[in-house]
Amino acid sequence: MMKLFIAIFLMISCLYAQTIQTSGTVISDNQKVITSKHMGYIKQVNVTEGSYVKKGDLLYIIDSTSLNSQKNEILNNLEILKNNQDNLYINLNRYKRLYKDDLVSKYDVEQLELKYNNLKNQIQIVKEKLKNINNEFKYLKVKSPIDAMVIKKSINVANMAIVGQPALILTDMNKLKVKTQINESDLLNIKSAQNVKIFIPSLKLTTKGKVSAIIPNIDTTSHSFTIKIDFLTKNKNIYPGMYAQIDIFVKDNGNKNEQ
Repeated sequence: MMKLFIAIFLMISCLYAQTIQTSGTVISDNQKVITSKHMGYIKQVNVTEGSYVKKGDLLYIIDSTSLNSQKNEILNNLEILKNNQDNLYINLNRYKRLYKDDLVSKYDVEQLELKYNNLKNQIQIVKEKLKNINNEFKYLKVKSPIDAMVIKKSINVANMAIVGQPALILTDMNKLKVKTQINESDLLNIKSAQNVKIFIPSLKLTTKGKVSAIIPNIDTTSHSFTIKIDFLTKNKNIYPGMYAQIDIFVKDNGNKNEQ
């Protein structure tokens, strides 16, 4: 009797249950495109495609001739200014002594003091430039901003690092989601935390998920919205770009969605 009751219950549930079937792609919700801030030849690359890196790990090193030239120019300029300052200081003190003996005018002393102070300000400005240029050198050693896997590498040793051009793409494998499109007409049936069944054919993996985000930006061509789904990876090697089939449970005969 009990078995009959359960069978009838499941049959009724199936009749009333509704799902939205669609397909999507595995993505990482935290992907970083690594670019170079300075142009220069790449003298060291520490990663390959598929490498796992930790936040702060050294990815590659750029040898920037331009930055070295700028620094040398600033250092030379600073040395010249300091020499001029030393000479002016000596001259100023000499004029002060002469002024006490009434051998030079006060105006001459004031003019030297003005030059000395101007030179002092110029040295301070150049020191700030040196400080800034030294800070730029840290960008020649490109480090990982996150724990991630290298999924694309576009650089090799002796290549030229181009400013703004992608050198590496890093993907946080702990932030995997499935992204799909939902028709505008189905949007009323989709809610955050809604239960989802996901099947990844290449791994023959069936797993569970929940709607984590509904992006409120309609594609006016297809009249669809993007949604993102968190899912259980079940310790499988799942990579961004994998194809996924999706069943979104929009009604289960009054029962709460279960994961």
